[in-house]
Amino acid sequence: MQPAPRVLVIEDSDTIREMVVEALNGAGFAAVGRADGSALEDVLDGHRPDAVILDVMIPGRDGFALIDVVRAWGDVGVLMLTARDALPDRLRGLDSGADDYIVKPFEMTELISRIGAVLRRRGHVAATVEVGDLLVDRTAGVATRAGHQLSLTATELKVLDFLLDQRGRIVNAAQILTAVWGYTAYDDNLVHVHISSLRRKLEAHGPRIVHTVRGIGYRLQATA
Repeated sequence: MQPAPRVLVIEDSDTIREMVVEALNGAGFAAVGRADGSALEDVLDGHRPDAVILDVMIPGRDGFALIDVVRAWGDVGVLMLTARDALPDRLRGLDSGADDYIVKPFEMTELISRIGAVLRRRGHVAATVEVGDLLVDRTAGVATRAGHQLSLTATELKVLDFLLDQRGRIVNAAQILTAVWGYTAYDDNLVHVHISSLRRKLEAHGPRIVHTVRGIGYRLQATA
């Protein structure tokens, strides 16, 4: 079994840092947090992260300056986390070498999906995910259930990909809309239609794996 991807979270807000670390650990990552970038070189050597989540506005060296330290240390994914949402700030972060940029306030489910995507692009997590008898090759865009290849649309694959990132967790329609379509303005029925279609195809070859949590949302889990 591949070891859990290691993530270093550098965020000066104790509340945000602890919430992110707890959520990442709950999602199967091995996460640790630091309040600033002091002695970052030693922290990198000690934790040896596969990805770093950097708050831009932290005491001492800011997140933009710390990207250079991370990049010089090794092949590490970098996700910038900040309240500064102006286009020049986003471009500066990406131009400095960040793989992705997420603005506060944020959905924890989105952060987990984005850090997972960064890790996959850099080859730090397995491209193939298995949940019960469901096997998904995320690089090839192929899903099989009990050995049967599923004929999924591109959107259904995106929905399934998001549910895989959140497996075992309950996600609501707005979170799925944001992750898959990039907005929350449309009626939740858009999600329900795609979940229903995805579920039919999955259940053609096995028991229910996408469960409805009444009044809350959905959860991908091999058993109810």
